[in-house]
Amino acid sequence: MVLCVYALSHASAAAPSSDEMSFMAENNAAMSTMMKNMDVKPSGNVDEDFVALMQPHHQAAIEMAQAELRYGHNERVRKIAQQIIAQQQQEIAAMRDAVGPSSLSPGAADQPEQGHVEVPHKNPKMDGPPGS
Repeated sequence: MVLCVYALSHASAAAPSSDEMSFMAENNAAMSTMMKNMDVKPSGNVDEDFVALMQPHHQAAIEMAQAELRYGHNERVRKIAQQIIAQQQQEIAAMRDAVGPSSLSPGAADQPEQGHVEVPHKNPKMDGPPGS
């Protein structure tokens, strides 16, 4: 009987929620897009190649952090995700400024510009007034 209860409690804990499945799908999509956009032909300029490789890497970090903001519950982790978004956007802008527009990687023009990103939150516990 104890084994049965243990198995049932762990079976339900192992089943991912729809939010977790959405979170993982968004992260997998970010990683897939990153890998596709990091397929950069050498340009003959190491600096431009570095920036072309790093832009999709940083963009993936932004997208993964946005997924955390949509689905995450831990306020400390969510704050870190917000910081990641801001830092990675600043670094993308700095790299673009350093080498100029010729080094934009595929899909880079579609990346959001630097600034605050509003991410809708899917956590119902977070939808009420502060402290609720």
